[in-house]
Amino acid sequence: MSDSDLGMMNASRLRELFEAREASPLEAARAALERIDRYNAKVNAYVHVDHEGAEAAAHASARRWGQGRPLSPIDGVPVSLKDLTEVAGMPARQGSLTVPDTPCERDAPPARMLREAGAVILGKTNTPEFGWKGVTDNRVFGATANPWNTALTAGGSSGGAAVAAALNMGVLHQGGDSGGSIRIPAAFTGVFGFKPTYGWTPQWPPAKEPTLSHIGPLTRTVDDAVSMLNVIGRYDYRDPYAIRGQPDDWGEEVGMGLRGLRIAYSPTLGYAQVDKQVAARVREAADKLAALGAEVVEINPDFEASPLETFRKLWYTASLAVWEELDEKARQQLDPGMVTDAKRAQEWGAVDLFRALRARARLTEQLEHFNQKYHLLMTPSVAIEPFEINHNVPPGSGMQGWEEWAPFSYPFNLSQQPAASVPCGFTDTGLPVGFQLAGGKHDDVRILRACHAFMQAYPARFPTVPDPYQSG
Repeated sequence: MSDSDLGMMNASRLRELFEAREASPLEAARAALERIDRYNAKVNAYVHVDHEGAEAAAHASARRWGQGRPLSPIDGVPVSLKDLTEVAGMPARQGSLTVPDTPCERDAPPARMLREAGAVILGKTNTPEFGWKGVTDNRVFGATANPWNTALTAGGSSGGAAVAAALNMGVLHQGGDSGGSIRIPAAFTGVFGFKPTYGWTPQWPPAKEPTLSHIGPLTRTVDDAVSMLNVIGRYDYRDPYAIRGQPDDWGEEVGMGLRGLRIAYSPTLGYAQVDKQVAARVREAADKLAALGAEVVEINPDFEASPLETFRKLWYTASLAVWEELDEKARQQLDPGMVTDAKRAQEWGAVDLFRALRARARLTEQLEHFNQKYHLLMTPSVAIEPFEINHNVPPGSGMQGWEEWAPFSYPFNLSQQPAASVPCGFTDTGLPVGFQLAGGKHDDVRILRACHAFMQAYPARFPTVPDPYQSG
C-alpha cells in the first residue's frame, strides 16, 4: 500500500490495517508527515511539526501492534493539537508575541490522554492570539488559508485544526471552542466539528474565559470524532470545571438512525441575517433529515433578544484581563483587534457583568426548556460564506466584530450545551456550508447519532489539494 493511500485513511481503517498487519503506524505517520510537508506551506495549518517525536512514537506503536498489545483503538493514529494546548516538548505560543517559544514541560489533559492511548502527535495547529476571534491569523505565524480557496479565511479559532482535517494532514485534530471556534472553521472548510457538553472534555491550564471554553474534535467523519472523544472525553481532576458522567462509549447511539428524533429547525434563531446560498443549503439539509426519518419542525426559540451583548460582556472582559496583566511593551505586541475589545470592556462595571451573567442564566434556561420539547435544534453553523483572508469581518460589510457573522455558535457556549457543525454541500462558487445541531446538556450521544446518520447518507467531499479548482 502506498503512502498516499495511507495518508487518506481514517482512524477506523487504519486500525483495521494495523490489526491485519497490512500497514504499520510508522508508515501511517510518515504518510501524514509527507502530506504536511507537501501542503502546509500553502495553507499554514501547522505551526510546529515534530518529525522526530512522531517517528519515535510511531515506532513504539508499531511494536505494540506487532505484539498484539495496542494501548487503545487509536494507538498509532496521527493526531494534532491546537497551539493553545500544552504538549510536553513543544512550544505553545498561543499565537502571541508575548509568549516565549520555549518547549512546554507538561501535557495538558488532551495531550496526556492521547499520548497514553498511543496516538502519534504530529505537532501543533494555528490559532489567533489566545483564540480571541473567529478567524485564524496572528503576528507570530501569519494566517491559515482555506484549502478550497487559499485567498479566503478558514475561520477560527481552530482554523489550523480544521484545515489539517480537510487535507488529512493527520487524522484526529483537537480544537477548542469558546464562541464557535470549532464549528466556525468546520463549516468554512467542510469538515465535521463537535463541541461537547461543557466540562466533559477537560482542559488545563484554564482558557482565558474558562466558563465558555470547550475542547473537542475536528475530523472528516463522525466515527473518527467518536474515537477521539472516547479518549479525551474523560474526567481529569486538574480541570477545576471538569465534571463526570461521560458516556462509556460516545458512539453508543451511532447507527440508530433518525427515526424517533424531533428536530427543531430554526433558519435564523429569530434574529440573524443569513446569506441566501447558506440558507438554501441548510434548508435542503433540513429536508434531507426529514427524508431520513426525523420529524423536523420549523420554529424559532422564544429568545428575548439576540444574546450578542451578553456574550461580548464576558468575552471582551477576558481580553481586558489579558491586557491588564501585561506591561506596556507587551501590550504593544497584542493583536490590535483584541486591544480594541479590551478597551471597550473598560467601559463596563461590575453591575454590567452581573446583568450579563443573569442574562446568560435566562438564555440557558430557555434553551434547556426548549430541548424538553425537541430533541435537537438545527440552525446554520455560520451565517455567511468564507471571506477574504487576513480580515476579521467581510470587507465592506460594515460589521464591527466577528461575532456578528457568527450569530449561531456563541449562544451554545453561553448555555454550555453540546453542538456540532455538519458539512452539507457547497455554494454556487464551490465553498463549503455547514449546519449546526445542538442539544440539551449531556445529550452529546444523540447529536453524534444524528450527525452520523446524515453524513452516512450524504458523505462529505474534501479537497484533494489546496485550491482544488485552480489546480485543475
